[in-house]
Amino acid sequence: MTLAAINDLDPAGAKAAFLRCCGSERWARAMVEARPFDSLNRMIETGDACWASLTPDDWLEAFAAHPQIGEQKSGSAWSAAEQAAAASAAADERARLTALNAAYRARFGYIFIVCATGRSAAEMLKLVEARLSNDPAIELRIAAEEQRRITGLRLAKLIGDA
Repeated sequence: MTLAAINDLDPAGAKAAFLRCCGSERWARAMVEARPFDSLNRMIETGDACWASLTPDDWLEAFAAHPQIGEQKSGSAWSAAEQAAAASAAADERARLTALNAAYRARFGYIFIVCATGRSAAEMLKLVEARLSNDPAIELRIAAEEQRRITGLRLAKLIGDA
């Protein structure tokens, strides 16, 4: 899809496209209203600004649109590519990720969010282990920043997606 095509989509189509990048309804609506964009960089900057205006409930809505690290939701090709290292990890690493994902969800009430692109399974294991000891308020902000990074990468993918 091109930037011009995103700018030309009807509001419902644009919202659906933006929801592929971030599962927050408020964020997607704000992006629809912010069009037209004159560059990918401007679209990403706007995405960041829209993200910064959201509430923790909006963040949690966005987190819920992701599969857990190492687990795929059907129809989520971007997540599969982003988590390729986890999917190809050794069985013991996948088992540890599953256990740590469960511990993380039990502690914080949402899935472990990390910008997995370019990270190995071992790196993600170290991150989840370290983040399990965070204060819940601090961890929510860390997870929100990871979501912001994921969203920026996905906006770039949206432009390159056929």
